[in-house]
Amino acid sequence: MKITIIGSGYVGLTTGACFAEVGHEVLCVDNNEEKIARLLKGDIPIYEPGLEEIVLKNVASGNLRFTTSTEEGVQSGEVVFIAVPTPPNEDGSVDLRFIEKVAREISPAIDSYKVIVDKSTVPVNTGEKVAETIKRYAPDSDFDVVSNPEFLREGCAVSDLMNPDRIVIGANSDRALALMKKVYEPFMAPILVTDINSAELIKHAANSFLALKISYINAVSAVCEATGADIEMVAEGIGADKRIGRAFLNAGLGYGGSCFPKDIAAFIAISDQLGTPFDLLKEVERINVTQLERFIDRIRKKLWVLQDKKIAVWGLAFKPDTDDVRCSVAIELVEKLVAEGAQITAYDPQGAENAKNLPIGSKIKIADSAETAVKDAEALIIATEWPEFASADFFAVHKSMLAPLIFDGRNLLDPRKMAQLGFEYHGIGRAPVENAPSTENS
Repeated sequence: MKITIIGSGYVGLTTGACFAEVGHEVLCVDNNEEKIARLLKGDIPIYEPGLEEIVLKNVASGNLRFTTSTEEGVQSGEVVFIAVPTPPNEDGSVDLRFIEKVAREISPAIDSYKVIVDKSTVPVNTGEKVAETIKRYAPDSDFDVVSNPEFLREGCAVSDLMNPDRIVIGANSDRALALMKKVYEPFMAPILVTDINSAELIKHAANSFLALKISYINAVSAVCEATGADIEMVAEGIGADKRIGRAFLNAGLGYGGSCFPKDIAAFIAISDQLGTPFDLLKEVERINVTQLERFIDRIRKKLWVLQDKKIAVWGLAFKPDTDDVRCSVAIELVEKLVAEGAQITAYDPQGAENAKNLPIGSKIKIADSAETAVKDAEALIIATEWPEFASADFFAVHKSMLAPLIFDGRNLLDPRKMAQLGFEYHGIGRAPVENAPSTENS
């Protein structure tokens, strides 16, 4: 099929590349001329495992093309996906200016029947607004609007797209539904067909539930710290129940990134606007904020005064296998430490360059390796769970640090091993070393 993706950011580019990989002819559109120029040169603007390979492969085969022309994109595609940003407003509601702008721009370019697909994460009833906008600017156009939410996890987005758990298609037209099923025919996954409003709600509801699991286990970690219990063992016991599952029951600094904070705030705002306040999600947000504060309090209690303390931070991206530092809890942590006068040297395998471009980037040192970041440090904080941090040479780390003190914000390390190596180790909700089970033997 001929498919157009309007918006060549994280979701748009990855979706377009995977559609091309299964044989569709894809044209990705973006109004950022610099981004399109980079893509045309084979320069991928984001880091995502496996993405560069399939982009270059499908550009070479002709299945994947790029343009800045919305008109060309609309007239080229049978199905037109909208994958533009939906950032939050100050009150947590969703800023839909980019969606509305695209709806206006595509209207005069519709020259035959088109399926217009909302791929961006949008509030319920947005599909209706897109349809109204197109009709206003192109009353005689032949089209249907469909909701097809994405469920990508940064760091494994290519795998998620090529092997999805489910495909949600919200359509009120059999004609549009038939074309959407044809789009997804190469993907061996169950298709859930709903009305448009239900499909739009599914994405916000799913992300909010996952955030709820994270905040729940973080709240339990506080109880563990107060009683000497071990959160890893508690999480294993909870997660072994098939009704609950182990995923997203990892205690840590809290959730971050470009999706969860935005989507939870949006769902709260949507519910308030509908007159059905979602107080449970407000508590999820509160727990997420206090989790980071509790962690920093523990650092303060140990180091006493943070002013002029040399602290190494491993991790700046909001999660491993991505260079995305948007709404990263690691960045927020660094900002709070710097505000109290700490001298931060940070390292991240992929996110360092993006961190340099943030306001905090000029106030910290960026190391070229994990080992160099800890030189003369009075404490090491693990803020992102990159696998390479777990396999670091901790003999060398101990020797390089001024004081062998580790605050593990992601429970990446084994407390017993760290104690055996001479470190004073503080995790999230971990039992004292004398009581802690070794993760190696579990």
